[in-house]
Amino acid sequence: MENRIYSINGPVVTVKDTSDFSMMEMVYVGNKRLLGEVIGISKGKTTIQVYESTTGLKPGEIVEGSGTLLSVTLGPGILKNIFDGIERPLKDLLEHDGAFISEGQTVSALDDTRKWDVEMLVKKGDKVIGGQIFATCVETPLITHRSMIPPFVSGEVVEAKGNGSYTAYETLLCVVDENGERHEVSLSQKWPIKKPRPIKNRKPIGIPLITGQRVIDTTFPIAKGGAAAVPGGFGAGKTMLQHQIAKWCDADIIVYVGCGERGNEMTQVLEEFSELIDPRTGKPLLDRTVLIANTSNMPVAAREASIYTGITLAEYYRDMGYHVAIMADSTSRWAEALREISGRLEEMPAEEGFPAYLPSRIAQFYERAGYVENINESEGSVTIIGAVSPQGGDFSEPVTQNTKRFVRSFWALDKSLAYARHYPSVNWNQSYSEYTDDLSDWYYKNVARDYMQLRSEIIAILHDETELMEIVKLIGSDVLPDDQKLTLEIAKVVRVGFLQQNAFHDDDTYVPLEKQYKMLKVISYLYASAKKLVAKHIPVSLIVKTGIFDDLIKIKYDVPNSNIAMLDTYFDKIDKALASIE
Repeated sequence: MENRIYSINGPVVTVKDTSDFSMMEMVYVGNKRLLGEVIGISKGKTTIQVYESTTGLKPGEIVEGSGTLLSVTLGPGILKNIFDGIERPLKDLLEHDGAFISEGQTVSALDDTRKWDVEMLVKKGDKVIGGQIFATCVETPLITHRSMIPPFVSGEVVEAKGNGSYTAYETLLCVVDENGERHEVSLSQKWPIKKPRPIKNRKPIGIPLITGQRVIDTTFPIAKGGAAAVPGGFGAGKTMLQHQIAKWCDADIIVYVGCGERGNEMTQVLEEFSELIDPRTGKPLLDRTVLIANTSNMPVAAREASIYTGITLAEYYRDMGYHVAIMADSTSRWAEALREISGRLEEMPAEEGFPAYLPSRIAQFYERAGYVENINESEGSVTIIGAVSPQGGDFSEPVTQNTKRFVRSFWALDKSLAYARHYPSVNWNQSYSEYTDDLSDWYYKNVARDYMQLRSEIIAILHDETELMEIVKLIGSDVLPDDQKLTLEIAKVVRVGFLQQNAFHDDDTYVPLEKQYKMLKVISYLYASAKKLVAKHIPVSLIVKTGIFDDLIKIKYDVPNSNIAMLDTYFDKIDKALASIE
């Protein structure tokens, strides 16, 4: 018996009196075969969430089941591509439909005509297991694609092709398992987006994701395999910060998900990424990037899919042994989509109208981050950096608060800092990182023994400044003793000379850890030396007049990344400047 649409409520469609569908099954809805997913089954009706626009859909149109879960296609050709939320390549859709996507378009996720030069690693008679790398090909000049046996397939290879040129969908192996069942294996495979890919075990986190942004690497670091939230109101610089991390972090692969963001903002992302050069290799950054564009005017249900599509692509490359960073911009738009669909389903709302299951959905997403040993015994990681857009910049709203529970780095952006042109506008009083203890050994061995000690010192200075500024606002700075005036002066050097960073300056847009450490060392040396003079009752005003504080603020521009040794000369400069007033 054919199943037909009974009712339509925006992206929510119901079918009455059927038991043909299973929970989470992918279905095709209506004459245009719109992509949907079963999200509710009761005795009387089946509820379907449609990932495309339901404009023009009518009751009585047929709904067909697929027998599979909503899945993405994984294989060579993902990198350098731009997909929508359900993994349809936007360039192909442009050729089909022009600037506006029509409903029901079924476009192959991977180019089914392109041939890849494949090097086979297994032959007939070999035993293979799930996750094993059986072939490699050059996907881009920067990334070698390592094709894997699907996770739940193992057995003996009874047929195998040799090295040669093949499309992503051609059968290269035939594997017979212990039950005698044949499995055909190609360069591509399908995977359900809401099901995490299997791993052998999780490994302890202990290696930082180096971003080249001082306020992150030194003050509030994130580990490879960690999760961070970037909350901030409109105009605070969330997208800018994510762009900087995507450009400069030392992940092998970047997955950028624009979830419900403005179309012009996504256009800027796409144009910028296509022009950027990877600083490590000199090749286009797009060679190791995949972009998922799901703008605010696209169907609301597809926002949810875009987040899961992005994390599934990230896990796929992690399984090859790569370190992947995924930028989700913004999870608030995703949560708003959950709220809208929940309202149409007439579910009981929780705080601020969000569904009661909002915390569990946020947890399911962020818990897919991790540094892992894969089932093929390689090691890889997925690091999640999710932007949050609280309305009015109110961090007490449910999405921000629930995200805070499941991430360990919290980079709170401050609109007042952004308006003062202090970028990245990370508020040092509201932000924190719980990864510092996990990473301290790495910094000790790979940067300097006193690196974390210097970090603690500048955070203490900033904390002291915040307390002193409360007094200054009430009665002015003139009444403060000289040691406290010195704290305010050195805090200004830390804020403007260290935490503030210019993304458009060649030497300041990315700063290696060695330079960050030496900058800290110089600032700490000035503070210690000036404290000795203050202890001798020399006024802070005389110390400031030497101009040495201003010189340290300009270090970030005056010392090029190619000549970090120049920083060593600043210790003598400090000594000479302070000796002139003793």
